Amino acid sequence: MLNQPVHIVSSTNVSTMCADKVQRKPLRLIGAACNNMGIGKNGHLPWDLPTEFKFFLDTTTNVSLPGKLNMMVWGRGCWFSNPDSLFSILPNVLHVVLSTTLSTLPEHAHFLCQDFDSVIGLALLQPLYDLVETIWVVGGPQVYQEALMHPWCELVFLTNVMADFDCDVFFPQFDQSIFKKQQRFPGVPNEIQEENGVTFKFEVFKREICSAEVI
Repeated sequence: MLNQPVHIVSSTNVSTMCADKVQRKPLRLIGAACNNMGIGKNGHLPWDLPTEFKFFLDTTTNVSLPGKLNMMVWGRGCWFSNPDSLFSILPNVLHVVLSTTLSTLPEHAHFLCQDFDSVIGLALLQPLYDLVETIWVVGGPQVYQEALMHPWCELVFLTNVMADFDCDVFFPQFDQSIFKKQQRFPGVPNEIQEENGVTFKFEVFKREICSAEVI
């Protein structure tokens, strides 16, 4: 996938990467939340929605050209809550684990970053800058929060699971006067769906106050 060794990255060793002005990368969040914005319980999804999971896979692994890659950003807890088998079915993806406590790269991950700025700096480092199309943030709550506050963040793909579930982790609140819900979005089904007795709807929020400036 990438002919270079994996890296453990901190803000210190990416500080010189961004000296030159470069075009930003698309930074997007993806997840699913129930009525109280819950996203998980004891490290697992509280619902079983195969269609929603397939949408997650298809969306995060889609690239425009062969040889291009997406960067998938995981918090430590989110990473270790998933089975190893998940990572084998995610083509076209570089896995970045974000943690302030890990000192060794987790199995199956490509990079370990200590802070969110390091993730962005990593995406600007060659050869990744030419290879990576989109940075996808997949959780958990703290990583979502940091991504929402970043000026590169442009889209939030948040499936509305229209039911009540007992959860212990939650999607962070975000300003919907800045991130506007789209009535329709290319490639995203617009209808309410039902699976295993649970109704849900794919929703996309687009940042309206977002310029094409360079960093």
